[in-house]
Amino acid sequence: MSPETALTELSRGLELALLVGGPLLLVVLVVGVVVGLLQAATQVNEPTVAFVAKAVAMVAVLAMLGSTLVITMVEFTVALFQRIPSVVG
Repeated sequence: MSPETALTELSRGLELALLVGGPLLLVVLVVGVVVGLLQAATQVNEPTVAFVAKAVAMVAVLAMLGSTLVITMVEFTVALFQRIPSVVG
């Protein structure tokens, strides 16, 4: 396996990680900022409120996009296994 091939596969894997994790992280970030602003405005500094809001938002996003994210990961894995013969030999 050449270094270029290894870097290409690594790059594809990182792109997939960004594609799969990006929506979840983005939603948690937005919810965290909104809850932080609301807590600052109301002076209710309870860490449980922020945690529960982020958890509910993440579950909602996973319910909406979970199947799409899993399909994307499975397609990547199948394509990676199919590329093994050309990568190794």
